[in-house]
Amino acid sequence: MTPLLEVDRLSVEFRVRGQVIRAVDEMSYSVSAGETLVLLGESGSGKSVSALAVMGLLEQPPAFITGGEIRFDGTDLLRASGRQRREYRGRRIAMIFQDALSALNPVLSVGYQIAEMMRVHQGQSKADARRGAVELMDRVRIPAAARRYGDYPHEFSGGMRQRIMIAMALALGPEILIADEPTTALDVTVQAQIVALLAELRAERSMGMVLITHDLGLAADVADRIAVMYAGRIVETATAEELYRAPAHPYTAGLLDSIPRASGKGEALVPIKGSPPSLAAIPTGCAFHPRCPMSADRCTAERPLLREISGGRWSACHFAEEVLGARR
Repeated sequence: MTPLLEVDRLSVEFRVRGQVIRAVDEMSYSVSAGETLVLLGESGSGKSVSALAVMGLLEQPPAFITGGEIRFDGTDLLRASGRQRREYRGRRIAMIFQDALSALNPVLSVGYQIAEMMRVHQGQSKADARRGAVELMDRVRIPAAARRYGDYPHEFSGGMRQRIMIAMALALGPEILIADEPTTALDVTVQAQIVALLAELRAERSMGMVLITHDLGLAADVADRIAVMYAGRIVETATAEELYRAPAHPYTAGLLDSIPRASGKGEALVPIKGSPPSLAAIPTGCAFHPRCPMSADRCTAERPLLREISGGRWSACHFAEEVLGARR
């Protein structure tokens, strides 16, 4: 399928107090209509920063986009005017933020905030926008939607607030939806409901979706393709089925090995040793080499490129073929 959203060699850095923090390093991915791409990785790997760059929501400075392109339906958003970016934002690309309580305005009712999208961007009357907001609240399964239109964010539970955020994101019928850890701080039952709702809405509207998470179980449930991030870079890309069956990067293998398994009762977990590096002092060569069980002299001196090792499989590891072969 022809990609709808293409991120090509995107680089973002923060310049703070004389330090340069390289948060996103030559990141590339694409998403087509109806497809779900999961950006997977530990906290601080650059997932959310890349999403904010796509949406044009980075505060500049201290953030600087130092390279790359972000193309939507062939238009490079990084070279578009502020007015053009606003026309894409919300209408064609929408985002669900990680913390719904912080993202919602505490002094405006949730219904007003949803209706505002339709009034400002589509020129709807107050009455039509209100009807549309109630319909969206009902669609994301807010009980008694019409009665709760005038309620404020603090009057909703965490799961209900996240549903309100989903309704706001869908208000203008976007073609791409970016969901930044939409189940954070929710209990597992509510998490499952939110994930099922997003999958249902994606299929219903044929949206492309970029889901940001560090939850391997969640990624397995919803992903068509997965891009694994480490220290600001994508280190592996594959279909969900291929990646879980046989990873082609030691970091991905370490993530999968650290998951408790029902069949491994009584067995010790196998964590990845060490901690992720500071983005202000990323190791030379492969950023993962201080933690990697396969590290060799080449890994400390030469940075591996993200390369295709088989049809649709990409890995940024000098020994990707060996890792893949050992896991099959």
